[in-house]
Amino acid sequence: MNYKIKVNLTQSLQKMSCTRQFESKLSLRSFALSLKMTVAGMSVLALTACNGIFDDIYDQPEETIVSAKGQLLMDATSWTDWYYVDLHELQKLTEAEDEEGLQKAQTEFVAYPIPMEASAEVSSQVGAGSQPTNNEKAGQYMYWFDVFGEGITKSEFRSFTPTATQSEPDAWTFAVHRNNVRTNGGAVLETSFTSMSDLPESSDAFKTMDFTEDEWSENEVWDSQDQMLLGLVPSQGIRINRVLSSWLTMEIPPMPPKFNLNNHVFILRLKDGTYAALQLENYLSPTGTKCWMTINYKYPY
Repeated sequence: MNYKIKVNLTQSLQKMSCTRQFESKLSLRSFALSLKMTVAGMSVLALTACNGIFDDIYDQPEETIVSAKGQLLMDATSWTDWYYVDLHELQKLTEAEDEEGLQKAQTEFVAYPIPMEASAEVSSQVGAGSQPTNNEKAGQYMYWFDVFGEGITKSEFRSFTPTATQSEPDAWTFAVHRNNVRTNGGAVLETSFTSMSDLPESSDAFKTMDFTEDEWSENEVWDSQDQMLLGLVPSQGIRINRVLSSWLTMEIPPMPPKFNLNNHVFILRLKDGTYAALQLENYLSPTGTKCWMTINYKYPY
């Protein structure tokens, strides 16, 4: 009897142990399944929340900027490039009703690099306090500017490095480098008008007034800011139109520089005797980058 009891008792304990092991495994499986479902639910919620927050940042393409009629959109933020505009070409595209070609010509501009590499000619250096050379030679002119004192109105010539002349397209009307503008044999007049729609019907009202041609500059077309904190800024020696360049001026101090927009309409007399009206409407990109130009134009005027 005792032996049978022991056997039965052992078998019962073994059955109970197996049952508990099964229940334990079942419980663990249920917990794991529940955990997976919870994590999955949280992931869905998190994903939904992230999609709602970041839709405009990651999922949507950048907004395409389209120029208005008679308007140029030019990224002129580069310190080392000129960008050229051909008003005659714009006129041809307008007359041909080539909307796609016109839109491209109003928003896409080829960069023409400022020559930096020294040519064979020997560079010259002059001591502090020297005046502008006015030699009208293509090259890099190093000037010291009193950036932390009287400002950029006080400058001293330091050195000259000859370079190749500025490259340019076969046909062009005016060119832009940041806050500098030059013309292709043209001359410019600043008007008191601040809206293109308020201008007289034709340019006849301005033809007897004084227009200003391009003038030599060797300390205004800044092409590097590497040593600006030391007051040393290299500039390209080149002819620019100071009247048209006045549509965007720069003040130093403060540092960083302060830019001032002049929204007056300018009249450009081209070298062929025709006229155009130009106005800088804005110099900031949609994200606030300076020298990203919105230029209104009317040609022929």
